[in-house]
Amino acid sequence: MARLEIDGTRFRDAHGREITLRGINVAGDAKYPRFPNVPSHERQDFFDGDNVSFVGRPFNEEEAHLHFARLKRWGYNTIRYVFTWEAIEHKGPRQYDEAWIEHTIKILRLAKEYGFYVFMDPHQDVWSRFSGGSGAPMWTLYAAGLNPETFAVTQAAWVHNTHPNPAEFPKMIWATNYWRMTCQTIFTLFFGGKDFAPNAIIDGQNIQEYLQGHYIGACKHLAQRIHEAGDLEGDCVIGWESMNEPNRGLISFQDLSVIPPEQKLQKGPSPTAWQALLTGAGRACEVDVWDVGSFGPYKSGRELIDPEGVSAWLPADYEDSKYGWKRDPGWKLGQCLWAQNGVWDPSEDKLLKKDFFSRNPRTGKKMDYESFTNTYFMEHFRSYRDAIRSVHSEAFILCEAPVLEIPPDIKGTEDDEKRLVFATHYYDGLTLLTKHWNRYYNIDVFGVLRGKYLAPAFALKIGENAIRACLKDQLEAIRQEGLRYMGTHPCIFTEIGIPFDMDDKYAYKTGDYASQAAAMDANHFALEGCGAAGYTLWVYVASNNHEWGDNWNGEDLSVASVDDKDLSLASQSFGISPNESTISLSPASPSFSHSRSETNSPVTPSNVKDTLKTPSIMTQKSSTSAEIGANPGLRAADAFVRPSPWATNGNVMKYGFDMKNCTFTLSLEADKPTVEGYPTTVFLPEYHFPRTKTRVEVSGGKWTIDLQNIDGGSLQTFQWWHGQGTQELTIRGVKRKQGAPVEAEEDEGYYEQCRQGGCAIM
Repeated sequence: MARLEIDGTRFRDAHGREITLRGINVAGDAKYPRFPNVPSHERQDFFDGDNVSFVGRPFNEEEAHLHFARLKRWGYNTIRYVFTWEAIEHKGPRQYDEAWIEHTIKILRLAKEYGFYVFMDPHQDVWSRFSGGSGAPMWTLYAAGLNPETFAVTQAAWVHNTHPNPAEFPKMIWATNYWRMTCQTIFTLFFGGKDFAPNAIIDGQNIQEYLQGHYIGACKHLAQRIHEAGDLEGDCVIGWESMNEPNRGLISFQDLSVIPPEQKLQKGPSPTAWQALLTGAGRACEVDVWDVGSFGPYKSGRELIDPEGVSAWLPADYEDSKYGWKRDPGWKLGQCLWAQNGVWDPSEDKLLKKDFFSRNPRTGKKMDYESFTNTYFMEHFRSYRDAIRSVHSEAFILCEAPVLEIPPDIKGTEDDEKRLVFATHYYDGLTLLTKHWNRYYNIDVFGVLRGKYLAPAFALKIGENAIRACLKDQLEAIRQEGLRYMGTHPCIFTEIGIPFDMDDKYAYKTGDYASQAAAMDANHFALEGCGAAGYTLWVYVASNNHEWGDNWNGEDLSVASVDDKDLSLASQSFGISPNESTISLSPASPSFSHSRSETNSPVTPSNVKDTLKTPSIMTQKSSTSAEIGANPGLRAADAFVRPSPWATNGNVMKYGFDMKNCTFTLSLEADKPTVEGYPTTVFLPEYHFPRTKTRVEVSGGKWTIDLQNIDGGSLQTFQWWHGQGTQELTIRGVKRKQGAPVEAEEDEGYYEQCRQGGCAIM
């Protein structure tokens, strides 16, 4: 696998080809431990957070072959490798789990064998499993003076594991934890503890330095062990992301007594920051309740939250010596840390400084989210980047700022360096929150956030074509914003995806995945048209099932499920070995002498027209049998298993897959003719492009379709040798109904040819 370099906004291999990163997050299971196995709907052993093991996440070595082979056959060449700080340092400060690290190195070596580019994702959601998400070890909450065992009664966090009826845990409410007391507190301490809680001293350090030091130290230790492995850096592990979905906490809040205007997500009880401080300290408080409808969140009522004196802060008599740290006497347990810093008066329950977090204490300047990103976030990012680069000097560093916020303004500064990548996320919020694909209307959320419209009503997009175009325009606008603020760097959408349990799990009952296919196709249409250097779809979950989805907070975004059919093909009768194509130019064919080229012999504009002819496809006995059978559930695979350029000689100017008409197009600009050993390569799934039903049109050159065996299944690619200049490619496959159940009586096309026929290029 050729090492990658950055060329402006593109990735290139050692042969100068543009590499399009078509990737997926592996895996969602890595958010929670394997021993004991504690998915988010299980309460047993949940609070025994020190005595866990993530060995076996995302899967064990034996399972890895199955999963990596499947992903390769689905056309992925890149993995965003999900791991958590908790996996490394769960037992206590500086107690690293070397067994998990050894396991991780073994899995990464297997990923290398399958030819994946990997970048490491230190994943977190709303800080930790114990505050309703994933990421940090449990001890970090105790270090911050918080008591995770009382988060439920105080609503300091909504935690699936402690919900009285896990099956009825409100969908997507976990994300509202960013606006509840635990996350607001700990992210404030992580990024700005020195300025906003100067008395929070532990082991002689402010809590900010303590938490950041351990987080960065754990990631650096993993990077060091990967470095010492000797065969992974650059060849497989190409980069490191900074932190998944960082959050400002309370920093830059202008008024703690009101919901900030930038808080777009409200669901369930929705306290102001001041109300959250009160309930976190055990006070009863009546708060607004919100729900989500077809046009977004709306206020639905009021609710009394009464913790009956129970506090989310550690009690004064807490035994604080368990993890070996020494807390400074100036940081008193049994009291709200923000009360200790003068934000409010517990004796009168009075808010004293509603604007306490509105200004930078160092400068006195008023702050907003953008200024937070350019100060507190960037200070942490630089420390993390430098720590990783001290070990992996050539690593790409993926900078992910807070979700949908303006990226850091670093263009033209020292931070605007060549090996930087702009990482960003995008989800179609309406579909995600309602778990329904609305074909009739959607909203330009990013345009609303950036003030593009005089009123939100103007952001409404009517009709499926307008919705698809709107998604593409939003992704393009996000990419352009990265260029404007961060400079010229590749853009990767490191998370984008759809819920599969739409419409009360209708597809699971009927096998009809038409809605999921339409939503997934719309998202990929946007990705293919926005000009990004690549993406990693959220998510692959090895243990996904129809009952509990991704086994995490009621989410169900995995492209695979143990309860659905795998879309893979097995090559049998020809006994294909890896890297041996079943499709080739036959030496017996009259066209062979016209269409072959010698090694390192370039195809030039002067000889392309006269000496190269397009091969035709002829039928012979098939060697391929489908893994489809009669099971109706293919989980919208027709939408995400789709053609894509992998390696392009020159620059990709435009590409896309019209799923409705099963037509793939690619336009490129080549500065030199293609060399024989390094063609332009396109992943071409047999699902859409069976060999007997595929038509190819090229502007010039020769091409071949290559079929490889990947652990008993087939991987089909299109390889093209062309001249320099503007080149056009069109490939047409079999048109079928999107997301439809697989029926045994399919009349023609892919399923029939898998049973009865195959082909070779003659």
